[in-house]
Amino acid sequence: MREHVRELLDKLDTQVAELGRAAELLLDAVEAGGIVYAAGAGHSLAMVCETFYRAGGLAPVRPLWDAALLPLAGARRSSVAEREPGHGRDLVARANPAPPDVMVVFSTSGRNPYPVEVAQEALVRGVPVVAVTSLPASAAATDRSGTRLADHATVVLDTGVPPGDVIHPPQAPRTAAVSTILGAYLWASLLAELDRLATARKVTLPFWVSSNVPGGDEHNTALLARYAERIPEL
Repeated sequence: MREHVRELLDKLDTQVAELGRAAELLLDAVEAGGIVYAAGAGHSLAMVCETFYRAGGLAPVRPLWDAALLPLAGARRSSVAEREPGHGRDLVARANPAPPDVMVVFSTSGRNPYPVEVAQEALVRGVPVVAVTSLPASAAATDRSGTRLADHATVVLDTGVPPGDVIHPPQAPRTAAVSTILGAYLWASLLAELDRLATARKVTLPFWVSSNVPGGDEHNTALLARYAERIPEL
């Protein structure tokens, strides 16, 4: 299994151009005082958590989520809600993103109405969309929206997650999901590229610091004061 995961991770390193374009969108937003919105449903909410309020993470990130789509609040209900039209549009309407903000949408299959609507509604509002999705999984998934997340993205970061998300055993995969591993690696790669680009532009990015290192609490307190008004989840 280790070799298979490494192979999938190595393929992500070919997305230099896409990571560069996504980093430019994020940097333009942050430099102009905007917010990076992060949305997902079901297990993709694990990736939304990965973007928000963590050591080394970008501070101006607002997580978008609906309790009805959180598996911990009702697993079966969350699967049903992700397939029901309207939840994605309602969520974006409540958050009310606007330029210079940017929207990041995580969805492995990208085929349910929820992530598609989030991306569509963001674009209607003039907010660029970075889709973190799997093109192979999307091609093989059941079409529940008539379109796919990647069709409504300014930039697509392809995780390459295989259909069904599982890789073990190789001859008939049934376990060992990899979407979180690959998604987290792509997000970390995006932050690294964002930092490289910011350094080239001589822009100091607001990153969270671990509260378990000296000075961490003081550093983060300043960021909380700076962004709490626009990010109520803080």
